[in-house]
Amino acid sequence: MSEQKNGEVRIGVYVCHCGANIADTVDVKAVAEYAATLPGVVIARDYKYMCSDPGQELIQEDIHNLSINRVVVAACSPTLHENTFRGAAERAGLNPFFVQMVNIREHDSWVHSDREAATEKAKDLVRAAVRRVYFHKPLEKRRVPIHSEVLVVGGGIAGIHAALTVANSGKRVYLVEREPTIGGHMAQYDKTFPTLDCAACILTPKMSAVKAHPNITLWTYSEVVSVDGSVGDYKVVVRRKPRYVREDLCVGCLQCIDTCVFKEPKFDDEFNLGLSKRKPIYIPFPQATPKVVVVDPEACIQLKTGKCKKSCLEACVERGAIDFEQKETYEEIHVGSIIIATGFQTFDPRRLPQYGYGRYPNVYTTLEVERLVNASGPTGGQVVTRDGRIPKSVGIILCVGSRDENTNRWCSRVCCMTSLKLAHLIKEHTGAEVFIFYIDMRAAGKGYEEFYQRVLNEGVHFVRGRVAEITDWALDPSEEGKLVARVEDTNTGFVRRIPLDMVVLAVGLEPQPDALNVQRLFGIGCSLDGFFLEKHPKLAPAPTYTDGIFIAGVCHGPKDIPDTVMQAGYAAAEAIALADTGYFELEPNTAYVVEEECSGCKSCIPLCPYQAITFNEEKKKAFINEVLCKGCGTCVAACPSGSIKQNLFEDEEIFSEIEGVLAYAQ
Repeated sequence: MSEQKNGEVRIGVYVCHCGANIADTVDVKAVAEYAATLPGVVIARDYKYMCSDPGQELIQEDIHNLSINRVVVAACSPTLHENTFRGAAERAGLNPFFVQMVNIREHDSWVHSDREAATEKAKDLVRAAVRRVYFHKPLEKRRVPIHSEVLVVGGGIAGIHAALTVANSGKRVYLVEREPTIGGHMAQYDKTFPTLDCAACILTPKMSAVKAHPNITLWTYSEVVSVDGSVGDYKVVVRRKPRYVREDLCVGCLQCIDTCVFKEPKFDDEFNLGLSKRKPIYIPFPQATPKVVVVDPEACIQLKTGKCKKSCLEACVERGAIDFEQKETYEEIHVGSIIIATGFQTFDPRRLPQYGYGRYPNVYTTLEVERLVNASGPTGGQVVTRDGRIPKSVGIILCVGSRDENTNRWCSRVCCMTSLKLAHLIKEHTGAEVFIFYIDMRAAGKGYEEFYQRVLNEGVHFVRGRVAEITDWALDPSEEGKLVARVEDTNTGFVRRIPLDMVVLAVGLEPQPDALNVQRLFGIGCSLDGFFLEKHPKLAPAPTYTDGIFIAGVCHGPKDIPDTVMQAGYAAAEAIALADTGYFELEPNTAYVVEEECSGCKSCIPLCPYQAITFNEEKKKAFINEVLCKGCGTCVAACPSGSIKQNLFEDEEIFSEIEGVLAYAQ
């Protein structure tokens, strides 16, 4: 080992048992005894729970009593407790970046069963850390100020709840929704499980509160088009699409709709999923917020040809709210943090042709049936087939687009309970015989199991088995004019043919089709299933790896309304805490350029995933913005001249660690 540069180096090594997690596989006492023999090590100890207060006090006492100035902790993942031990060192007066952790749990005890070999591996890892920490330098965190304004992207229940929570704390909130109204999917539901609350009754008061709140700026029919900056100071540009109606003048009287030259609705109503029609000028649904009509430029004769008599304009002549000359506009705002709540899309069952969706008129999705049973839906709450008949038998097929290797492997979490709710409502509305075809029922949640029992007692038939196909091919007179579900009933061991008047497909939940674009726009990650990635699945399910950006709701992964609301509240609390603190501390493990050695080749600039590197034209050198840099090391490894370095990952630290871990081979 070379001569130290930071005065006399006195290293303390602390090996954690982690209860039995490490000690059952690794001989921690032998590791500690070995560490005590390494050069520079003054003290080596083992303790049952090093992260506990007594464990941390051991480290602090040694720093005081033995003048320890480097600390190596062999325990669990640094992600979990690196800050714990850095904090302990700092409280004892030592620079926190003189601490190095060794992961002998996830990297050793949890992945090996040979105790002797695992112990030797732990010794190797500790030896490498001791050599590495020898060269650590004192570093300091930097602070950046925080704008108190918060941007919420997405106006479903997650975005609404997050916006209201932040706004109630006194912070300014910008809520951006790309549809003409807020409300999201929840606005399309009839009732919510398991309490059967009216969805509109619990949602619309919150929608009205958003519109009326003095701290919320609501921009519907708008999209975020660019995001620059970093935590504390994000510069965001929002594109506001023309709705050809002035929001400040429209009062929602709807006379323009009544007087439209289209006497009858002609175009598919998106809110009712095409089950009804609307006119070119319309309002999405009666409780839409804001209650402002919108003109569809693809359907409006005036906007398409300029040859309409514009009766809507005449109806609104006094207020002058109709404006066919309206253009899209751009708003630029500065916010300290961002909450992304962009929701989900439902699985398209046309991808599974065996269920006949799109081929047989009376095959529906669960969301379509939600609209049918809704009193404000296309049939006024009447559950009828497309030819107007009240169904006498209805089959609900679960896991369509979920838990399937051919489509989506994940469980969508809400399909079982949604199907139970719809089975109850269909029986209530029609008295039909209802069959539920399931793999297994998942009713985990407060009151969910009780609701399952309630539906069971109401006489709904549960058939355990995946439906092979839906067909209209009749084998006997009882099947004529009906759809037939062919299914292997795994409880009885028979293949059954069940004639039905209506089939409902419980479709799964998927990421929004533009999730990858949103991911790139905000610089966050996606998991393998396409949902946005959280910073930690247990301890940080709302923060992302991009500081100051949080996720909430189903854009993070399938969840029901209670879980969505809870996560939205958590994301809002994180944003409020960040704003109230007034500053954000940046980790110092950032890269930097040694200007004397930089050739100005610019090869590092396109490689940076965080757009942290720019080129100084005056100096002809690369420049790294420490606020944007996340310390990924990509530029360090790629720099052809070796002029980019990184704090905590200096060459001598890395090479010493490698030499240490390979020393057994000498």
